[in-house]
Amino acid sequence: MASNYRAACIAQTKRVFTSKISIVFEEADESVFWIEFVADEGLMDTALIVPLLHEARELADIFGASRRTAQRNQGKKGAA
Repeated sequence: MASNYRAACIAQTKRVFTSKISIVFEEADESVFWIEFVADEGLMDTALIVPLLHEARELADIFGASRRTAQRNQGKKGAA
């Protein structure tokens, strides 16, 4: 996720940024899935999982919002 976020930050066009930030969002959401899986299967102490799950959901929300904003801005006149 971090390497794709870094790539998004140095994207040369809005279209490339949108593409990269979409990948970051998908990876953040996948992280949420796997943390939920670990919790559902009882593979780790719940007290340890809760803060990780909270953080993963916050990151997914942030990157999802970034993607929506990028998609909106990409459609504006003069978008690269």
